[in-house]
Amino acid sequence: MKEMWNSRYAEEEYAYGTAPNQFFQETLDKYNLEGNILLPAEGEGRNAVYAAKKGFNAFAFDISVEGKKKALKLAKKEEVIINYEVGDLFDLQLTNEKIDVAALIFAHFPPNIITKYHNKIAELIKPNGYLILEGFSKNHLELQKENPNAGGPKNIDFLFSVDAIKKEFPNFDIILLEEKEVELNEGKFHTAKSKVIRFIGKKTNTPNQ
Repeated sequence: MKEMWNSRYAEEEYAYGTAPNQFFQETLDKYNLEGNILLPAEGEGRNAVYAAKKGFNAFAFDISVEGKKKALKLAKKEEVIINYEVGDLFDLQLTNEKIDVAALIFAHFPPNIITKYHNKIAELIKPNGYLILEGFSKNHLELQKENPNAGGPKNIDFLFSVDAIKKEFPNFDIILLEEKEVELNEGKFHTAKSKVIRFIGKKTNTPNQ
């Protein structure tokens, strides 16, 4: 997995472009969020750089050292600073931070670690902090077969559903949770009709029933 991402990000072109994810951008703008933001599986840094330009203290991580190189290059070009680490979430210094916002943008972790990662990310978010998620739905596989440029994992166990998100993040009031068909236009690997899960949650102190 690490080798695949390093190979993809080693190319000069940005795999998913340099503009932020549209849903992520619209959510930050709409809710006037601020403070520390965490961006797991951040790849080449497009969302972290946008958040830093908005005034956030941006923390990002990925398994790809090539992704980090591209992210820091983009941050330098845009004249912002981002905190970017490479490795497993539980080994990173950023786990010492308390987070106001976490954004999981196409952060598809392997099924054997996804709940562990989601739990840790939720733990890092302050009470009344926000979680933003956009990722491919389990129903995306049919569209992916029609057009491989739609991107996303080919293993259904890596993909999201509305019910799964409710179970993964019980300590969040749901502001938005939906499955939606969208037309992605993000670099050369997200360029087609896709089905995604979108979630905006606000952290509470007790699990929702």
